Amino acid sequence: MSFVETLNVKSIKELAIREKRVFIRTDYNIPLDNEGNITNINRIERTLPTIKHALEHNSRIILASHLGRPDGERDPLYSLEPIATILAEVLERDVFFFEDCVGMGAQQMVRDIKPGQILVLENLRFNPEEKKNSMTFARELAKMCDVYINDAFGVSHRKDASVNALPSLVDTKGMGLLMKKEIEELSKLIGLKRGDGFYSIIGGSKVLDKITIIRPMLEVVDRIMIGGAMAYTFLAAKGIKLGNSKVEEDKISIAREIIRGAEARGVDLLFPVDHVAAKTFDSTETEIFSNDNFPENMMALDIGPETVKMYVEKLEGCKYVLWNGPMGVFEKDQFAKGSLALAQAVASLDAHTVAGGGDSVSLMKKAGVKDMFTHISTGGGASLEFLKNNTLPGIDALR
Repeated sequence: MSFVETLNVKSIKELAIREKRVFIRTDYNIPLDNEGNITNINRIERTLPTIKHALEHNSRIILASHLGRPDGERDPLYSLEPIATILAEVLERDVFFFEDCVGMGAQQMVRDIKPGQILVLENLRFNPEEKKNSMTFARELAKMCDVYINDAFGVSHRKDASVNALPSLVDTKGMGLLMKKEIEELSKLIGLKRGDGFYSIIGGSKVLDKITIIRPMLEVVDRIMIGGAMAYTFLAAKGIKLGNSKVEEDKISIAREIIRGAEARGVDLLFPVDHVAAKTFDSTETEIFSNDNFPENMMALDIGPETVKMYVEKLEGCKYVLWNGPMGVFEKDQFAKGSLALAQAVASLDAHTVAGGGDSVSLMKKAGVKDMFTHISTGGGASLEFLKNNTLPGIDALR
């Protein structure tokens, strides 16, 4: 029996959906630039198999999602109308949009769409009740669906109304094909133990964001390679100061605890030995300094070439890799070399390679290895929570 089968959750392919109102909770929380332009449609593309399956069964499709953090208020920057336009282009068919996600108008729009048509509702988070997991809000959404499908893996670790409360009100419910794929690939990392060749690469800016995965990982992985700004807090915990580099002073004690935990368990916990440094984030002039000679007026913004060389060499013998978070400010070319070089090295491994996190797709695309990883998850926090607990609130709600 596969891990997915043990969850006792049906997929959309196992449900009677022909000509039904199929409410699909998607995760279209896609990246925007400073002007509000969409910069990456990967999360839209990843939901197409589920949508196309519903179209093949002549379903009346209602798509609901959040975008950004509008804090319960209408913000044109986070409207889902542009997403409806993109869906119409990639599906080559009309996609309707309604300016609200609940209410009489939304219900009328759902009544009006015909079998084989698609309606995108406005941002769920424009309503403050969504984040509160409000049963009242969920009942309003339930009025618009015969079948509920969760294809929003990236938000299924949250107890939002559309993910948690809503499924309890619908008899026919299940997961979309993206959700099923996420569970299948990530579950291959469940049950591994020390000695199985399980390595982890963890980057990003904040130690606190990664604590919930690093601690349980200490029990199963053989090696952890740390990068990104969070590395500077760990180095500070070891007494290494890196000038003006970002350090979370209040998290140094947690970093020390993790270092001690790794030592006690025999986990090889690796930190950068050199850095690409500049005076500010916007500097185009960079220099490379080791931990020993880092100047006070500079800040580290990427792992240096010696660290890349060390990390690549330390990949030898690995059979499973979980990558979460970049090694530096990879959005800027001058601070991207470390992340790109390491991504290319991981992609060339004969191993089960999984990347997760909001930046993962952009990073792997920039490195030219997006299709070379075994799996790139649409949810960073969700993938970490899933590996920690073997389930998510959004999955439990579908049982």
